[in-house]
Amino acid sequence: MADIFDVIADGTRREILQLLLSRSADGQRGTSVTHIVHELGVSQPTVSKHLKVLREASLVSVREEGQHRYYSLSAAPLDEVDDWLVPFLVDDEPEDEYAVPATVALPDSAAHAAEVVGRAAASAKHAVASALKKLPGR
Repeated sequence: MADIFDVIADGTRREILQLLLSRSADGQRGTSVTHIVHELGVSQPTVSKHLKVLREASLVSVREEGQHRYYSLSAAPLDEVDDWLVPFLVDDEPEDEYAVPATVALPDSAAHAAEVVGRAAASAKHAVASALKKLPGR
């Protein structure tokens, strides 16, 4: 199985994950390959290739109905990214109101991964907030 960071390093795969996340936030049970192709504007073979990589990394699950396949997000493997990233975000030293925060220089790959995770977290926060607004009585 590929390293989770290698899997999410590809922009098309991140776009597929974002699409599946937004569709699940809207209450969709799955998204067809045709819908993904249409939304991303890439070829069906390209989408299928990336979905295979995402399936092998257990980031998506597939449901078959006749000749159609519907994909859903399975975010649990991203816990490994969280486990790696959180230590960079936690400051164990006591807060000094006059202290200037120290910067941590990350390798390019780590900085890119941090950016990806940050964007995914912000998108997830937005999706949850949007979903909550749609609930009756809100």
